[in-house]
Amino acid sequence: MKTLYKTTKKIGVACLAIALMASISSCKKFLDTQRQGQYTDEDYPYPGGSGPYDQYIFAAYKSLRAYGVHSFGFVLSTAVRSDDSDIGSSPGDGGANVQTFETFPLSPANGIINGMWVEYYGMIDKCNIVLDQIENNKEIVATDANKIQSQAEARFLRAYAYFNMVRFFGRIPLVTKPQTPGQPGVPQSTPAQAYALIESDLQFAATNLPPTWDPRFVGRATSGAANGLLAKVYLTQQKWGAAMAAANLVMTSGQYNLNTPYSEIFKEEGENSKESVFEVQATATAAIPTNNGVQYAANQGVRASGDWNLGDGFNVPNTTLDLAYEPNDPRKARTFLYRSTGTTTYRSVYGDATGTTWQNPIYNHKVYTNPARRASIGNRFGWWMNIRILRYADVVLMYAEAANEVGGTANFTAATNALNSVRARARQGAPAGTLPDIVFVDQAQLRQAIRQERRVELAMEHDRFFDLVRWGISGAAMAAANRPNFAEFRDVLMPIPIVQIDLSKEPNKLTQNTGY
Repeated sequence: MKTLYKTTKKIGVACLAIALMASISSCKKFLDTQRQGQYTDEDYPYPGGSGPYDQYIFAAYKSLRAYGVHSFGFVLSTAVRSDDSDIGSSPGDGGANVQTFETFPLSPANGIINGMWVEYYGMIDKCNIVLDQIENNKEIVATDANKIQSQAEARFLRAYAYFNMVRFFGRIPLVTKPQTPGQPGVPQSTPAQAYALIESDLQFAATNLPPTWDPRFVGRATSGAANGLLAKVYLTQQKWGAAMAAANLVMTSGQYNLNTPYSEIFKEEGENSKESVFEVQATATAAIPTNNGVQYAANQGVRASGDWNLGDGFNVPNTTLDLAYEPNDPRKARTFLYRSTGTTTYRSVYGDATGTTWQNPIYNHKVYTNPARRASIGNRFGWWMNIRILRYADVVLMYAEAANEVGGTANFTAATNALNSVRARARQGAPAGTLPDIVFVDQAQLRQAIRQERRVELAMEHDRFFDLVRWGISGAAMAAANRPNFAEFRDVLMPIPIVQIDLSKEPNKLTQNTGY
């Protein structure tokens, strides 16, 4: 992989073991902004002053920007593993550790997977430290309201981390207390046990988080984010009635809408819009180009030379996804970024002509950065781009899916109306007759229409692979996308990292997933 701008982690086994057990005790106070008004990597994205537990809570938020949480491995495991995107980059880049996210199977010795395991548990540990400080640190003066709200934030972030982990790995240890080196390991839990903890955390968060925050704290978890994530947790378990109710709480909260044009959602200017239910906050300046940011966009940026060197070029939309769009669907142009040729000039959403010397003919348009922002920062690699974790359209489509599965005339109508509201936003500016309203015929047909809409609305984001798995169609979908080595019994989960198995000890030694 290119390393022109990266500080990619090269962590040895010993360091990984320490990182997994690391405590927050060495962290500086996370919210001490400098007098010059310049953020540091310890205080972005929030100023101080919201509560007595900020220094611990924002250490957990900072983990959202960690390389192993939301950068390379996240992109590979949530997008490249699906039928909608290919690895991209250049042939063989990254070796087998990278290539097998597309070709299957993944190796238990894959260092990328191990890095994800370590950093997700690092984030979980920071959440547990918040909860421990609230319960046991009597030197911190806090009201009951302070304590409850801080607990809610920590439990939301922990639930999010565990939700990804259980979908990545299946049977995982459920650590609920801060960990110290040498402490006995925690046994693996069943997915059902993991989901019970996730639901409990999110229910508490939804009840005790505010619907909005002061603008100084934009991006912090809200009750809407907790209910939206809870809807997805329920949907994953096919708890249709509960998923419908949780999504409806978001839709009736008055905090979100579909008014942001689809072409604007993924721009820098579209960050934290009414479309955003939860997103990872990132920024960059000329003075601090990377430390307050995240590599998510850089991992997927255009791979070329010179001024067109915008990143590593991984995660590119493929022909299978191309064929999924209806005629004239504007969302395709916002998803596919085409390389110009000697005879055809293509332009990005910002109006600039694309290059003719790019490594790949197509890139992910949703992470393409504003050329003016690149120039003002003096950096091309997009570390300032927020990551849209949960969008309002996703919640609306979850509601539609759950309502259709619950059934009954009223719910079929509600599902159809929700589906069509997403299509109405998508067809703005398109020729007449584009993306016509879906007219309900029967439950099976509406189910297929909702699944199709999720595919194109959320393309190149983080849901396609998990959707295929929960629908029980991953094997057929991957075969249709020419992924012959994909074995549904094995590859719906990633292997437990062999490093972590080796580090674990009896009686709680980790065991491997089926087929690895």
